[in-house]
Amino acid sequence: MTRIMIIVGSVRPGRIGLPIAQWVRERVEAAGHEVDFADLAEIGLPFLDEPAHPATKQYTQPHTIAWSERVDAAEAVILVTPEYNHSYSPALKNALDFLFREWSRKPVAFVSYGGVSGGLRGVTALEPVLLALGMVRSTADVIIPGASRQIEDGALAHDESRESAMQAVIDDLASLAGPLAALRT
Repeated sequence: MTRIMIIVGSVRPGRIGLPIAQWVRERVEAAGHEVDFADLAEIGLPFLDEPAHPATKQYTQPHTIAWSERVDAAEAVILVTPEYNHSYSPALKNALDFLFREWSRKPVAFVSYGGVSGGLRGVTALEPVLLALGMVRSTADVIIPGASRQIEDGALAHDESRESAMQAVIDDLASLAGPLAALRT
């Protein structure tokens, strides 16, 4: 069993990322893994407000300490991320930037969504950020083009190829989590 953090990268009212992330959660739990469901809208991190650089891990704010503990406990991360204007969500970037060491050598995969590109331009923009944080990119992702048309009655519609892609994400993260945990200690 792997502890997988699912981060809901959009905080917009009416966001479709929440039902997509709930679909991800159901698949991860069904595969027997522990989930930390991190909805950035609920967490409500302010714009980075720590006086020291995150690399020092000298946090002063209770919200940063709590976020640090959650990310530290995760063995793998799934970013459920929209594409905003050919890039990523500022709320997601802020959540990543709050910390530094906690992300290092953690496997990460994307479930991206958007219009024609399925969020891939946002993923491409995020990749150098994850590299700088020392995260290890999974080779598996789920890409959801035309995502707004795939939400039915508040849930993500069934799609067999998407189910297979999600299983590949789960399997890859689980296979990476153990070896990378050994490198973090």
